[in-house]
Amino acid sequence: MAETQSLEQFKGQARLPKFAVPKRYDLFLKPDLDACKFTGTVEITVDVVGDTRFLVLNAADLTVGNESIWFKGHGSSEKLFPTEITTVEIDELLVLLFSDVLPHGEGSLWIGFDGILNDRMKGFYRSAYKHNGESKNMAVTQFEPADARRCFPCWDEPAFKAAFKIILEVPSDHVALSNMPLTKEEVNGNVKKLFYQESPIMSTYLVAIVVGLFDFVEASTTDGINVRVYCQVGKSNQGKFALDVAVKTLDLYKEYFAVPYPLPKLDMIAIPDFAAGAMENYGLVTYRETALLYDERHSAAANKQRVATVVGHELAHQWFGNLVTMEWWTHLWLNEGFATWVSYLAADSLFPEWKIWTQFLDDTVSGLRLDALAESHPIEVDINHANEIDEIFDAISYLKGASLIRMLQCFLGAECFQKSLASYVKRYAFSNAKTEDLWDVLEEGSGEPVKMLMNSWTKQKGYPVVHVTLRDEKLELEQSHFLASGSTGAGEWIVPITLCCGSYATTKMFLLETKSELIDVSQLFDSSVINTGEKAGFFWIKLNVDQTGFYRVKYNGELETGIRYAIENNKLSATDRFGILDDSYALCMASKQNLSSLLSLMTAYRQEPEHTVISHLINVSYKVVSMIADASPELSHSIKQFVIRLLQHSAERLGWDPKEGESHLDAMLRGEVLSALARFGHSATRDEALKRFDAFLNDRDTSLLPPDTRYAAYVAVMRGVDKKNKYGYDSLLKIYRETDLSQEKTRILTCLASSPDPDIVSEALNFVLSSEVRNQDAVYGIAGISREGREVAWKWLKEKWEYISKTWTGFLITRFVSTIVSPFSSDEKADEIEEFFASRVTPAISRNLKQSLERVRINANWVRSIRNEDSLDAVIKELAQKY
Repeated sequence: MAETQSLEQFKGQARLPKFAVPKRYDLFLKPDLDACKFTGTVEITVDVVGDTRFLVLNAADLTVGNESIWFKGHGSSEKLFPTEITTVEIDELLVLLFSDVLPHGEGSLWIGFDGILNDRMKGFYRSAYKHNGESKNMAVTQFEPADARRCFPCWDEPAFKAAFKIILEVPSDHVALSNMPLTKEEVNGNVKKLFYQESPIMSTYLVAIVVGLFDFVEASTTDGINVRVYCQVGKSNQGKFALDVAVKTLDLYKEYFAVPYPLPKLDMIAIPDFAAGAMENYGLVTYRETALLYDERHSAAANKQRVATVVGHELAHQWFGNLVTMEWWTHLWLNEGFATWVSYLAADSLFPEWKIWTQFLDDTVSGLRLDALAESHPIEVDINHANEIDEIFDAISYLKGASLIRMLQCFLGAECFQKSLASYVKRYAFSNAKTEDLWDVLEEGSGEPVKMLMNSWTKQKGYPVVHVTLRDEKLELEQSHFLASGSTGAGEWIVPITLCCGSYATTKMFLLETKSELIDVSQLFDSSVINTGEKAGFFWIKLNVDQTGFYRVKYNGELETGIRYAIENNKLSATDRFGILDDSYALCMASKQNLSSLLSLMTAYRQEPEHTVISHLINVSYKVVSMIADASPELSHSIKQFVIRLLQHSAERLGWDPKEGESHLDAMLRGEVLSALARFGHSATRDEALKRFDAFLNDRDTSLLPPDTRYAAYVAVMRGVDKKNKYGYDSLLKIYRETDLSQEKTRILTCLASSPDPDIVSEALNFVLSSEVRNQDAVYGIAGISREGREVAWKWLKEKWEYISKTWTGFLITRFVSTIVSPFSSDEKADEIEEFFASRVTPAISRNLKQSLERVRINANWVRSIRNEDSLDAVIKELAQKY
């Protein structure tokens, strides 16, 4: 084998060769925070298991000297220097050729290197902050998915687990953290050398280092694990809520997984510049400030909930991802889908009043929305190169993944599922696993055909819509592959069907294993249930009870009438009311039912009491109003009036001022309802918002504009801004510049481009690219672009694309594309966008661009359908006056 080896065989491969395997890294790093550089050495204990003259590992953006690499066999004092050192930049490889075949068994590979503390929020990078008014840099790592190679040469794949012993040399007045506790400190004047305890074996993407000036708060779990929350000096009080959540969550997960937290400490730290929401590094979890810090006076209820769920997500990874790690990125969903699902489990345990499983449906519909595209992808997707990995950190891996876990748990039963998961964690602890390994354990524990069932959901993209018709007390069920374009896909699934009839007293469950099936209702339910319903003038059946299945349902004939009755007469749970609305909306978008029927259904929600359902009604309304404006602009005023009337009951119940003892959910809903009314032009809401905003400008602690309603007021302000009257825009910039709370900055950024004046939108977008906005936050600045600003935003994206594509990477660059491209609704615009990107597409944005273009064409189809709908104008005008 060694005689036939050549450099060329290692190029362009998905995976590193396995003739040498790392066992331990002794890593030394010395960051220079002023010069933004670092130097380091790594001694890697390597097990040579095959005949080879090569060692092939990953390295990128590092300088490695010819004299700074050598290999020693076990027990040998002879240093073997490579005869050739080759860096393959496109594949991010460091290839070392030795003159002779390397001795089998363990040896040591020693490499010296240096690099740049970059500003791209990946690898070993710098983050800017202020300390006592002075600008400083901290050094931070972000290695997932494949950027440890930018900090030190390594086998940078999840399956190459190894132990890490880390030494850092840093300024003596700085805090330096890593995955494990400190064991020794040597101070020498202005610098100190810090030695950390050796870690258990882990993947390279979980290694973490942070160096800077920080405060912290701390507490301990019931079994003595020390937990700390670190943040910028002066903000430690904002870490107390996350600390409390973390301590309780670690105890909860220890019980749920039946395995103790594996490390001696847990640190969580807020980073000013951070690309993702958070990163689950083993023992040192890094976060955006908005995902970890909570200010009692200036953070909204939604911020509090986000902190709790993100902490729950990252700590779930300490077991599901860190202790048991996916074998390759194909199985990313095992990490992210499970962590998402478990975070809701934790939040529900700690905050049952949040009704978090109802809110989980927001995640489910995000997964459904993306998976209804022809350009979606299976949950398990082949990754053939490292540059393809970033694109699968999406709603399929996270949200469809979490939704399928929930569906499977409901099918198997909570107790059986929990016990099987605990068995899985024990079996694969400190190891790697594939999707099939999980199915095997769940199948053993349940006796159910888990692998057969779940393969139909993870190995093909998409999901079904189940058509249900009642004929002579027989239910006809037929599944077809649902696509938002209105086309019919070729997929077929084994569908866990749940249904109830007339009440929730009896719920039936079975598997739909074929394309269609005929079910005798009288054999499923007592005939008295059916007869009672029919005699009372109604009969309703609900499929997909509580929306636990990842599929849609279309009710035909009298079943559709019955479901409408059940909603209006409060017969359905909040989750089912949510599901009925979303299925109808999706079917309407796909032109499988007309818009009039969706609008009619929406009227059944005018007295809706539940936060999550009203929130979804608002989101549906935003899209419907936008599509009608594109299809029939003359109906814009009427459709807005209809939606305003729909929301009046909630607006009057909630008002502007928080009520003593009100629920967390009402606090969140108030801001959403008022924001919607402001966007739809409700004059009373706008007038009140402006009055309260003026009070806030004069006194930032006024009770007239608490955090939960600030965004609504900001939107109202911006909807009144134009180039002749910029007072509101300038006032918001003043608040932005004065606050040091990241959540407040985010609130302002998200509404700056919501002005109806394209010139103001253009100015706001240029502000997003200024030095006043951190790169991590630019995506917020493009999130609220008004419908009137779409064209100017597209022009801006084209003009700035060269700069944007060089500055942002990963999911951040895809947000620029999807946010600005997706709202358009004509085939001509899709063609124009496709032409622009034809010479500019890269693997990092390829899938996202195709998905965004597909959304534009779906919008165009819907616009055509709306224009062709008979009597729609009369229906909308009647609804606007009636409700």
